[in-house]
Amino acid sequence: MGWSKFGIFLGGVLFGTAGIRILSSRDAKKVYTHCTAAALRAKDEIVDKATVLKENCEDIYEGAKQINEERAARDREAEIAESAEKA
Repeated sequence: MGWSKFGIFLGGVLFGTAGIRILSSRDAKKVYTHCTAAALRAKDEIVDKATVLKENCEDIYEGAKQINEERAARDREAEIAESAEKA
């Protein structure tokens, strides 16, 4: 029973050591660099899309404000005309 636990422990140590060597190898660093570059490109693309979306939302908001101002002006004109008819 003791030897099997020792064997498992030793296997874990060897696997861990090999894993560290693999993860810190030159090829692995290349992969990490390429993945980071791809993530940065994706971030830039998302920021660009968010900027366009924000600009579109601002345009929509300004258009809605203008529509409401025009509608309020028509309502005021209608009220003035209605009160003039009553007088």
